[in-house]
Amino acid sequence: MTAILDRFRRLLDASPTSFHAARHAAEQLEAAGYTELDETGPPEALPPGARRYVLRAGSLVAFRVGGRHPAQAGFRVVAGHTDSPNLRVKPRPHRHDHGYLRLGLEPYGGVQLATWVDRDLGMAGRVVVRDGSGQRATLVDLRRPLCRVPTLAIHLNRTVNEDGLKLNAQTQLPALFALAEDTSGDPLRGLLGEAIGCAPTDVLTWDLALYELTPAAVSGLRGEFLHSGRLDNLGSCHAGLEALLAAGDADVPAATAVLALFDHEEIGSLTERGAQSGWFEQLLGRIVRDAAGDGAGGLSRALTQTWLVSADMAHAVHPAHSDRHDGEHMPKLNAGPVIKQHTNWRYATEADGAAFFLRLCEQAEVPCQWFVNRSDLACGTTVGPIVSARLGVRGVDVGNPMLSMHSVREMCGTADQARMVAAMTRLYVG
Repeated sequence: MTAILDRFRRLLDASPTSFHAARHAAEQLEAAGYTELDETGPPEALPPGARRYVLRAGSLVAFRVGGRHPAQAGFRVVAGHTDSPNLRVKPRPHRHDHGYLRLGLEPYGGVQLATWVDRDLGMAGRVVVRDGSGQRATLVDLRRPLCRVPTLAIHLNRTVNEDGLKLNAQTQLPALFALAEDTSGDPLRGLLGEAIGCAPTDVLTWDLALYELTPAAVSGLRGEFLHSGRLDNLGSCHAGLEALLAAGDADVPAATAVLALFDHEEIGSLTERGAQSGWFEQLLGRIVRDAAGDGAGGLSRALTQTWLVSADMAHAVHPAHSDRHDGEHMPKLNAGPVIKQHTNWRYATEADGAAFFLRLCEQAEVPCQWFVNRSDLACGTTVGPIVSARLGVRGVDVGNPMLSMHSVREMCGTADQARMVAAMTRLYVG
């Protein structure tokens, strides 16, 4: 458990954005013998045991071909998402206000804005620069205090504790970046050019986000808690990655193991590399086409024998707000993976999928919990219903319990990660 937790913390600290998370996963896969599949290349043979991955910006799909053709044995899929709610830097961000230089920001996903104030914020993401007559994208991580969204003193906002902190995203969210009189030209491009090693004028544009700089930390009287940004949903990404790598030490099972980590779940997944795109289905079709053996019947035959485990963090019961939970479905930290069910299909779980995951937990000898939303509250969703409906596959939605979801700094249990890894490993080894 300690080794898994240490690797989990390293992934969290190395992944300030979805781009970095996908790249970190790719590096771990390469170290385990996976090679990158060229999507533009011609067909290549994929014999049993072949290990490949495809990296597309902040999304990644990895697979290990099974001992039998997918048309005969199907796929075993873990699907999660690499993105987390954050604050994105606008393309023309500089704002001069009363002697300050501020950066214009746009909320990405369901951000708890009040948790981002009075924090030391770094900046990371993808920058596109000139490259001869063309362009190239490069990752940057400015891992030092650069920005801050300061609060107004209580002397000037006497009712803040009664009314709560409310921020206007357009006028009050822009982050302090510098004193205006100390800057000239385009200071952000200058900073990025210095980090990349190019002229500021060669910086074309970016996909940049702010992030909180405190590393992941174990806390609690007995070390029972883990605090970090981006637990939702890097916790599930890490568990799926660990399981795929652990399954590589076993004999090649009949079914093909697949790990799908999608970007853009927090904004609906309707993008070129999100769960609603055709990208994943096309990749599965390529595996069916190129795998060795009898592929008669193709992708449709494979999908009828496929199981999907959609993995996204779950709502643990809050000690001060237990009334926000259904009384019979109140997950607790360090009590095991959670099966998430919603009768109106916000989660991709019905009885057959739930029973399938329950049996995985039994085989892995880990406890299992349930979450069902209060019937009088709106429910969130995951990539599960999207992937299940698009592919026509059976599935189940699961996740580890956590608190402070969508905060700049989230919280989960230290014992749950290894248990989820164990259950997912059972999925892959068959």
